[in-house]
Amino acid sequence: MSHVVIHVEGVGKRYKLGANRQYRTLRDSFTNALTSPFRKRDPEDPARIFWALHNVSFDVHDGDVIGIIGRNGAGKSTLLKVLSRITEPTEGQVRLQGRIASLLEVGTGFHPELTGRENIFLNGAILGMRRAEIASKFDEIVAFAEVTRFIDTPVKHYSTGMYMRLAFAVAAHLEPEILVIDEVLAVGDAAFQKKCLGKMREVSRTGRTVLFVSHNMTAMRSLCNRVVWLRNGEVEETGESGAVIANYLKSASATVTRQFWPTQEEAPGNSQVRLNMISVTSALEPGAEVDVATPVNIEVRYWNNVAGMVLNVSIEAYSIEEICLFSSFNPPEQMPAGLIRTTCEIPADLLNDSVYQFRVLIVRDAATILLKHEGVSLEVHDTERTVAYYGKWTGAVRPALRWSCDAQNSVNTKNDSIVDRR
Repeated sequence: MSHVVIHVEGVGKRYKLGANRQYRTLRDSFTNALTSPFRKRDPEDPARIFWALHNVSFDVHDGDVIGIIGRNGAGKSTLLKVLSRITEPTEGQVRLQGRIASLLEVGTGFHPELTGRENIFLNGAILGMRRAEIASKFDEIVAFAEVTRFIDTPVKHYSTGMYMRLAFAVAAHLEPEILVIDEVLAVGDAAFQKKCLGKMREVSRTGRTVLFVSHNMTAMRSLCNRVVWLRNGEVEETGESGAVIANYLKSASATVTRQFWPTQEEAPGNSQVRLNMISVTSALEPGAEVDVATPVNIEVRYWNNVAGMVLNVSIEAYSIEEICLFSSFNPPEQMPAGLIRTTCEIPADLLNDSVYQFRVLIVRDAATILLKHEGVSLEVHDTERTVAYYGKWTGAVRPALRWSCDAQNSVNTKNDSIVDRR
């Protein structure tokens, strides 16, 4: 049975905003120390107090891969710094069992004047490892980081990507019981990120614990078994990753079904084209819920300020995970100057029950993007189902495809032939 390796109870972290920096001489500091016990303290201004974390409590078991999500400023990085003992909490307590390795920013724990080789041994020593233990992992670390040629070069000469690869390789391979990783992985390329995610899965399978902060919800969902959602420094929800992430994304996606700019002076665009309106509507009454069985119309109105340009409008549909699901465009046409109206219908039984965001592009000569704008979105709801299936239908979209079915004994198989078209 797994046991608790991280216990967070009522943790809060308070900062004072706008604190004045005063530079004193040694004499000033000595005088201030002598007179401060007799000096009346000014009351703290509540407006200058900021709680980055407040009453945060949760437990992490060995072998867990825990995701920490939330909007910018929610307190995610502050929480990791508290867990990593970089900063002390103002209130509450944190109990850890085991060695912890943190990767909170590029090159955490690296000395810029030391070589890559020296920094590997330095980080291992900080983790409490013997030199022989570090040496046994050395070749594996260098191979993973892909910096063999530069391992004896001071890391201050490394590129950001090289710095990142080596820092992650050191943190992941020196076998800490707890691995803490911030959004810092975002600086790597796609191949490196995939490699790191694979390594974190491998680390978790060995029974070690991973805490991971990222805005990449796809990675969170695939990697983490549990998620802690922070909002304004407090725990909003914690639980199974799929359910918590779905609630978080839904809360962050306030739908806007119409944007309108009455004059060109305030409209997005340029001297050639400017938007007048984008709207997402259905055949239902205004304000009515749009369900998966309802067709949706997207209307785009824009000013064309250059007569004779060959233009077309393109629509891109994105999931709340910011994955492009599909795009569509109308045929390019030579347009007169003035206000142009273009509409597109998304058929019924295509969208799933979710929140969708739409991006509008106006393209010249089917090659040059003159304008790109996003901001309209739509929430689609499920309908009453005729089959006994409960829960969210899987998939980003759920098209109503045509199916046929015949009983095996009613099919004449004597004259059937199979053609291999490989």
